[in-house]
Amino acid sequence: MFHYVRDPNEIYKRSFDAVRAETDLSGVPADAQGLAVRLVHACGMPDIVPDMAISPGAVAAGEQALAGGAPVFADVEMVRAGIIAEAMPNRNEVICTLGDVAPSARLTRSAAAVDLWQPRLDGAVVAIGNAPTALYRLLELMAKGARPAFIAAFPVGFIGAAESKEALIAHAGAVPYVTLRGRRGGSGLAAAAINAVAMGMP
Repeated sequence: MFHYVRDPNEIYKRSFDAVRAETDLSGVPADAQGLAVRLVHACGMPDIVPDMAISPGAVAAGEQALAGGAPVFADVEMVRAGIIAEAMPNRNEVICTLGDVAPSARLTRSAAAVDLWQPRLDGAVVAIGNAPTALYRLLELMAKGARPAFIAAFPVGFIGAAESKEALIAHAGAVPYVTLRGRRGGSGLAAAAINAVAMGMP
């Protein structure tokens, strides 16, 4: 009844061929182009590339952290579920603590969940794909001395998303990161960033 490509290998190849054909990567550092390609593939939007902000050496820092067994902290279960466990180079734990906190009038659950990362946050990989408050709370902990190894920050929405990402760019210091300026983001992009670091160039 329907004519469509069924072969998964062909779909994979043609998808990434299309991404490369339709995406201008000229402004992306060579060591981050695989990351950019996977992010475009995850959302189907080549026009996100000009809004990507990737700190120098971020991909290598993420690769090194994962290869060393660093845990990955995710702000929501959708991010955790999107990270390909089989791709992790050292059976890295992927942890979401959102279900471990109760609602509060003082702090969002997403921000409170970040507090639970503190004992293992130094040297860890962080993936934020939903809550701007989680990214803001992470930045507050970093201002007190916390040092994750790599941050993939893709909070999405109309309240605080763009601002939290600009705050990351301004205040990350020596902590490597990748983010997407503006309101766009989401769990799929955050997971894709971690998968890209784990799997390399498609």
